[in-house]
Amino acid sequence: MSTTQQGTHSLAFRVMRLCKPSFHVKPPFRLDPADLFVGEDIFDDPLAAANLPPLLSSQLTKSMDSSDLTYGNRFLLHHPSDAMGFSGLLLLPQSFGAIYLGETFCSYISINNNSNFEVRDIIIKAEIQTERQRILLLDTSKSPVESVRAGGRYDFIVEHDVKELGAHTLVCTALYNDNDGERKYLPQFFKFVVANPLSVRTKVRTVKETTYLEACIENHTKSNLYMDQVEFEPAPHWSATVLKADELHPADNSSTGGREIFKPPILIRSGGGIHNYLYQLKLASPDSAQMKVEGTNILGKLQITWRTNLGEPGRLQTQQILGTPISRKEIELQILEIPSLINLDKSFLVLPQVEAFGSTDFHLSLIATKLGVQRISGITVSDTTEKKTYDPLPDVEIFVESD
Repeated sequence: MSTTQQGTHSLAFRVMRLCKPSFHVKPPFRLDPADLFVGEDIFDDPLAAANLPPLLSSQLTKSMDSSDLTYGNRFLLHHPSDAMGFSGLLLLPQSFGAIYLGETFCSYISINNNSNFEVRDIIIKAEIQTERQRILLLDTSKSPVESVRAGGRYDFIVEHDVKELGAHTLVCTALYNDNDGERKYLPQFFKFVVANPLSVRTKVRTVKETTYLEACIENHTKSNLYMDQVEFEPAPHWSATVLKADELHPADNSSTGGREIFKPPILIRSGGGIHNYLYQLKLASPDSAQMKVEGTNILGKLQITWRTNLGEPGRLQTQQILGTPISRKEIELQILEIPSLINLDKSFLVLPQVEAFGSTDFHLSLIATKLGVQRISGITVSDTTEKKTYDPLPDVEIFVESD
């Protein structure tokens, strides 16, 4: 959409978006001759399957005689690809079309002299305006265009990496000397809207010392997206491993040496197609596990690159993905060993472990006084110096038998 200020000008801007052409598709109305005579199950008969194709082929060859001026064969499928409707032509963009976040907006701009005289000393500027900023794409102030003859034009190309959603305006301005020497100013505005090509939904689950991140990517465009790369960049002190259903062992993402030289892109179909990725996250080293990380729940971010049907590239980076805040206790109690058989009124040993930037093992001698399923509870640790009691050991169930 173009708007310009009122007034008579010798010059005018023309803008065309530069992008890959699209396939020119005509929905076909063609058929196979066999469909006119037989049903779908005719080839289940071995005799018909052997004799019918040569017969149909000979009849089809006769109908395709170039001397036939009735064009009776124009609705026949001469090749299996005819059913796709591709005419063999490519269609150039007729408008700005859909512009998506992460793409490169490339535009061919022509400033035309529609008058009958020459204009001189032309200063041309092109910039992108968004709700947040103005980005200068071209400025010829230091080297103005000397002249554009009557009926002539001056062409140039501008590019911009689209990093914001919403309304955008391509502003093209020209400051020039008219035939009578008057200095004139021509602004023209071309508006377009940037949409989101995909959405990323994440789920975080923590199982003991391991964190699992599931990322679901959904395609919101009208064309297929071929994902070249969906890589998780972990935050410091984390390592990431991508888990795949078709692999016995996960592929480590933390080092570049283990990457595949070539891997086929993953297709996410247009209009709501989805694909899920699963990552396993672990603290990078034992020293990291001992750090005080209360309130630090940043896991990392995703780097996503893709291409469309004809190879147009796109790239997005998500915001930092947050996990469950990690908080470690000053002392953790954990039972390491317990007997498999426990008898009534006989002592048995329980081996707990105390962890606080180190560990200490000690044995507790307990006696069961009741049969059946019983619960060990109430074991805690107290600091006699600071007169502080720590959280108790989680309850443990045991089964007590008689002799």
